[in-house]
Amino acid sequence: MSLYRDEGVVLRTLRLGEADRIVTLLTRGHGKVRAVAKGVRRTRSKFGARLEPLSHVNLLCWQGRELDIVNQAEVVDTFRRVREDLGRVAKAYTLLESVDQIAQEGHPNPRLHDMLVGALRALADTDAALLVPAFLLKTLALEGSAPVLDRCVSCGSTDTLVAFDLVEGGVLCRRCRRGRPVSPEAIELLRRILGGGLVTVLQEPPGTLATEVGELVTEAMEVHLDRRLRSAHAVPGP
Repeated sequence: MSLYRDEGVVLRTLRLGEADRIVTLLTRGHGKVRAVAKGVRRTRSKFGARLEPLSHVNLLCWQGRELDIVNQAEVVDTFRRVREDLGRVAKAYTLLESVDQIAQEGHPNPRLHDMLVGALRALADTDAALLVPAFLLKTLALEGSAPVLDRCVSCGSTDTLVAFDLVEGGVLCRRCRRGRPVSPEAIELLRRILGGGLVTVLQEPPGTLATEVGELVTEAMEVHLDRRLRSAHAVPGP
């Protein structure tokens, strides 16, 4: 086994035996990592509380064949303001669940790691209505699966775009419309997210438009993953 250092966000944990846990993390340099944290469920554990979901930690690990072993863990950020607000916790778990499904073991994705840390920091600062949808959409773009928003995905027309088809992966004109209706305002908001207008997007108030965009992006991510995001459906609407 070899020893390595990295930083990562704890995505989830699983009990192992009487005192241990299997910790799943998104690390910056090693991609998704599954590691055994020995003795963390004991009262006297040195770093048990540091390896809870949402924690951003610096790690020293032994690399194993199937599971790594956590040797040391130092907290970078616990995102305390998120943990103290049930609404924010639910949103944070949607971020963790989506990343857990997308990230691959042994395949580093520093940008995804940095996006997750940035989103959690933003969530700690402000409970923006569109933070989770924006993260999911930008993650789809990172995966090369961003929806087509500037023209009809079926015929290429730029005339009035009125629908969004999750299977086709983009907006549709009146002649080709199928899937779900989508408002011009929602299309514009999606374009702003992908076009770098995230700061102003996060200032968008809760309401009908934020709900429409949130539902659309969540469904798009679920189609991409081919599974339901359980955490997303526990989040109150924007």
